[in-house]
Amino acid sequence: MSAIDINQYKIAQEPYYEAVGSEIDLYEAAYQVRMPMMLKGPTGCGKSRFVEYMAWRLGKPLITVACNEDMTASDLVGRFLLDKDGTKWQDGPLTTAARLGAICYLDEVVEARQDTTVVIHPLTDHRRTLPLDKKGELVAAHPDFQLVISYNPGYQSLMKDLKQSTKQRFGGLDFDYPEAAKETAIVAKESGVDLETAGKLVQIAHRARNLKGHGLDEGISTRLLVYSGQLIAKGVSPTAACSMTMVTPLTDDPDMRDTLDAAVQTFFG
Repeated sequence: MSAIDINQYKIAQEPYYEAVGSEIDLYEAAYQVRMPMMLKGPTGCGKSRFVEYMAWRLGKPLITVACNEDMTASDLVGRFLLDKDGTKWQDGPLTTAARLGAICYLDEVVEARQDTTVVIHPLTDHRRTLPLDKKGELVAAHPDFQLVISYNPGYQSLMKDLKQSTKQRFGGLDFDYPEAAKETAIVAKESGVDLETAGKLVQIAHRARNLKGHGLDEGISTRLLVYSGQLIAKGVSPTAACSMTMVTPLTDDPDMRDTLDAAVQTFFG
């Protein structure tokens, strides 16, 4: 196997992240003992940004995998490929992370099939190994390797969930949208709008989040607020920006759209 440049997985610049509690200290303690970690929270609340920030803070490479229902175990661990010289083995992202001592982040892990996620089990207990059955190799994880997974329990518990045999291999951190003042500061910093405009966007989001389970599957995420703020900062009218980023993506139901549009008009009409 040719040497891999570990620096390509390093995060060069500090990602912007505002702590909402003691999650930074808790994660650092978990990393010191290489505890596998599970991050649970709604879509767009900062889970992925947190992992990027912690990888930067710890100075560790980060390999991220966006999980999906078509992902196979081979997509994670690797496979034999044909080339002009015959067949050669190519490591998957999980194997690469285990060899290099990277943090491997499986984003929205419950989207993957359960027969795929079971391949992580030997890496998440005292063994810290990864069997490559097709290659006949047992990879011992680098001392710096850590596995992190994330998912949205509020949305996915109705359809998909992790097995208890998987869940009980991880420490867990709960994430949620920040309280109003902190979320306002985040939106202003990330999008470039003033605090007053950011505060209005956050108030609209709070109204929409109260509709979760009453017509909306998900509330407006902090990510969508930043999108809206970015458009406003570029000169788009606030009502058009909110419609494009905070109404249209969330629902196709005409009545629910009217409700969200009314909330936008309350603050920007």
